[in-house]
Amino acid sequence: MSPDSPDLPWLAELNPDQRKAVTHEDGPILVVAGAGSGKTKTLACRVAWLIANGIDPARILLLTFTRRASEEMVKRATAMASQNGALAGKVWGGTFHSTANRLLRIYAKAAGLDNDFTVMDEADSADLLNVVRHDLDLASKDKRFPKKATCLAIYSRCVNGAEDLELVLRRFFPWCAMWQTELKSLFKAYVSKKLERGVLDFDDLLIYWEQLVSDDGMAAEIGKRFDHVLVDEYQDTNPVQSRILAGMRKFNKNIMVVGDDAQSIYSFRAATVRNMLDFPKQFPGTTIVTLSQNYRSVMPILESTNLVIAQSKERFTKDLWSTRATGQRPKLVICEDEANQDEFVIKTVLEHYEQGIPLRKQAVLFRTGHHSDSLEIALTRKNIAYHKYGGLRFLEAAHVKDLVSFLRVIENPRDEIAWFRILQLIDGIGPAVASRAIEHVRVNHNVPGSIGQFAAPAAAREGIAGLGKLMETLSATRGKTPAPDVECIRKFYDPLLEKRYDNPGVRRRDLENLERIAAGYRSRRSFLTDLTLDPPTSTSDLAGAPFREEDWLVLSTVHSAKGCEWDVVIIIHAADGCMPSDMATGSAEEIEEELRLMYVAMTRARDFLYVAWPLRYYHKWHGLGDAHSYAQRSRFLTEKVCATFDHLDLCRHDPDDSATDFRGRVNIASRIKSRWD
Repeated sequence: MSPDSPDLPWLAELNPDQRKAVTHEDGPILVVAGAGSGKTKTLACRVAWLIANGIDPARILLLTFTRRASEEMVKRATAMASQNGALAGKVWGGTFHSTANRLLRIYAKAAGLDNDFTVMDEADSADLLNVVRHDLDLASKDKRFPKKATCLAIYSRCVNGAEDLELVLRRFFPWCAMWQTELKSLFKAYVSKKLERGVLDFDDLLIYWEQLVSDDGMAAEIGKRFDHVLVDEYQDTNPVQSRILAGMRKFNKNIMVVGDDAQSIYSFRAATVRNMLDFPKQFPGTTIVTLSQNYRSVMPILESTNLVIAQSKERFTKDLWSTRATGQRPKLVICEDEANQDEFVIKTVLEHYEQGIPLRKQAVLFRTGHHSDSLEIALTRKNIAYHKYGGLRFLEAAHVKDLVSFLRVIENPRDEIAWFRILQLIDGIGPAVASRAIEHVRVNHNVPGSIGQFAAPAAAREGIAGLGKLMETLSATRGKTPAPDVECIRKFYDPLLEKRYDNPGVRRRDLENLERIAAGYRSRRSFLTDLTLDPPTSTSDLAGAPFREEDWLVLSTVHSAKGCEWDVVIIIHAADGCMPSDMATGSAEEIEEELRLMYVAMTRARDFLYVAWPLRYYHKWHGLGDAHSYAQRSRFLTEKVCATFDHLDLCRHDPDDSATDFRGRVNIASRIKSRWD
């Protein structure tokens, strides 16, 4: 089909670079998509174009970093391809982890797995590591052994970054280097424990997929399922994901990756910008298409952001441009101290609000979560509502984890961590009794309902009997839709919720919403998989659209702001030591990523951009004292960059400090000297 086919009118809506990417024929292609350049539209059009050219949707694999992104792209592609709604379910769309889970269910035997394996979330993985940590008696060391969360972070860094334990400890966890031998034993035992219990953690999903496609026979078998592989946000992939793609395309080079090397900011998750920079070497003959037309920001903002990212030592060169040529120049704001900065933020936000820009279309961005502490207090005093992003994830809420644990036990009765959580909800059962109860289930062939016959202490007998009946009921519905299961569990769990947690009404509504979500799934397994691999960010994600009269200011770390945009963006604490963080200047690579963080923050703004920093920081640990230090503006705001800003100095200059015309003179130096004559 011709790229200009009249049957594809939506092609006319694309700019020349987007069209070149969308209509690419066979072979590898790298799309370098600048901020706000329409990469989502480009990917969706690519899927539609492939379908319009006769590619079976079921033979297209679209890998994204959130399920919502995948669903949105497929939905848009479906509409453009003028196909019926059933098409959306045929494209293999999803995250790396959900796709890995789906493939491992198909190839479980080849991967050496039982087909009923369950997937642990991060908190459960840490709990299992802690069990092993205690089994190995590491917690009782004379010197404090790393906590479970730190152990998991070290393990995950080694696995995802494909880095040696010694190197990871030296570079990222130097305070744990003395425990290298013990950590190696811990991780070996942790892997064995997972195999015994039939559970995988997030890292395992990728590792098993990578190992499958490292074998030529399996690479050919799995790779032939897909004529085309498309990958979004490629700059956020880690080395394991890069090797997965190399294996998937070992015998078919049709792969498109889309990303922006200038927005690679997740090295703490083992993501590496090298995947994107080295893609043409990994896939010789790669076509590179650069999307540089920005559809978000006014040109004065882009002039500043282009100069910021131009400081990067290694990148795909691109200067963003926009047809929105006019607009307010960004403003560089020097504040006297944090209180003065807070005053400026509130004044600016309210001025734009009076001009007709809702609060939720304005954002205050910062490098680290605690940088907004004083601002949050000031906003509360002024009765200005705000939402802060980067808090507790929905699945990490205790009451949600409780309910999900019941489902996990039915799906995989060997899931020891889920059993521990359930059993300790019952009065009279602590860790020791829970361990004996789990062993009771094991010797009874892992039949969940057998828990009802466990010889529990007197205080727990009624609870154990009720749990046994619940497990028998849930086991009878295995394989059916999960909504009735959630309803049944809620009835059992509700009295426990009342006893164990404050504010049970709010928590109960969360579980009711969870039941509504479950109603959209055909199987318990698919519900658990989606909930674990792509959970809602918070309970507010389940609450639906806000009421019209609701409005709030957005507070967000730069990491959480990636992919978002607002009419007004105020970046605070743009001082050296905050941006870049003084904790991330140990190497050239770290400083480069901090530069990209500044770039990401600035490119979130559509119409108005303010960059502020306090000149004076008071040291909070001195209580009510006056100890303070002075800050320099961020090293990334060079003289050349600052020349594109309008400047606003809010420091209060004391008139007593100014020079006077007093003509007298006191020879103080001679007086001091004369004391020693």
